[in-house]
Amino acid sequence: MPIAHKVVAITGASSGIGEATARHLASLGAIVVLGARRTERLDKLVAEIAADGGTAAAIRVDVTEPADLRALVDTAVERFGRLDVLVGNAGITRIGLMAELDVAGWSAMVDVNVKGILNGIAAALPTFHRQGRGHLVTVVSTSGLKIVPTQAVYAGTKNAVRTFLEALRQENTDGVLRTTSISPGYVRTELIDTAVDDPAVREEVRRSMAELGIDPVAVARAIAFAIDQPDDVEIGDLTIRPTRQG
Repeated sequence: MPIAHKVVAITGASSGIGEATARHLASLGAIVVLGARRTERLDKLVAEIAADGGTAAAIRVDVTEPADLRALVDTAVERFGRLDVLVGNAGITRIGLMAELDVAGWSAMVDVNVKGILNGIAAALPTFHRQGRGHLVTVVSTSGLKIVPTQAVYAGTKNAVRTFLEALRQENTDGVLRTTSISPGYVRTELIDTAVDDPAVREEVRRSMAELGIDPVAVARAIAFAIDQPDDVEIGDLTIRPTRQG
């Protein structure tokens, strides 16, 4: 099925990579079903996609709540008849040494980055098996490929998700499911805004990200590339980062 006819649900769709992916896929003719906590942003995005000739729907989704992910999948199926792709994009990060003992931050990252993805998998898999096809595209990170001290727990959550997707790939002996990990490097998003408590450090990181980071639409194009492959072709892993990133 060409991308122009696919129904794609996206978590974390109110900003950054999720928003860029929604706009890009809709411009290619996909039907997008958007989930995030900030519903006022989602409503504005849906209206703008519709004004540009696209088709979109939105629902409030907190990925730490399994029922919210089920509602996202149900919205796609009830409104548009099926769900072809779930883009698991919602994520958070906290930057700091483990010795700083940011236990609350660790727990939040596990809840959103790990349990949130598992909740999406649990919501989508029954629909995918019922349909006889489906695609999980999950945004992970280059932080899991190059481990640095200040991102240890964040990298661990992203590598846990890689493990889930590889296990699912090996389970998929009947060809129903495709899985794709997208690993962005530095991208200009709002992710950094809540990553650091110290205002001076946060501003320094923000300046560095603005100078080095790539536009979120670059990641959106990579996601579209993976989705647009024939059903018998799976793009397992894609890494996309600034050419200057070390």
